[in-house]
Amino acid sequence: MLNINIICLGRLKESYLREACAEYIKRLGAFCRLTVTELTPEKLPDSPNETQIARALAEEAKKINACISPGDALVALCIEGREFSSEMLSDEIEKYAVSGISTIDFIIGSSYGLDPSVKERAKLRLSMSKMTFPHQLARVMLLEQLYRAFMISSSGKYHK
Repeated sequence: MLNINIICLGRLKESYLREACAEYIKRLGAFCRLTVTELTPEKLPDSPNETQIARALAEEAKKINACISPGDALVALCIEGREFSSEMLSDEIEKYAVSGISTIDFIIGSSYGLDPSVKERAKLRLSMSKMTFPHQLARVMLLEQLYRAFMISSSGKYHK
């Protein structure tokens, strides 16, 4: 069974987002072993400068890298990533599994994104959309798309 790790900066604050995540985590249990790791984002002043942001992202990268094993396939969620259809994501996950990869790590950065070193290490850079979403909502969207991807692979009726 495939291992899926979602490594994200920050905690879900809203109960409705936690409930949505819990529902998709429960559903995904039939298809994979899923873990969600919430890391604490670096504290920044209200109006940080570029140097402060870069320093914070570098510190967050250290925390992210500590959660990743060498053989994992790393997927960085970032605005400059490729946009995939649900079918394409399903195919990509299946391709990893067939190639012998047992763990896929999906990384959701803080509100300032991800350090370039994390993006460079990624096997895939994935963009959810050209639109901007709150990072907490991105987690729900990712879980839903993972569930949809597994349903597509198993010819389930969820995806129409």
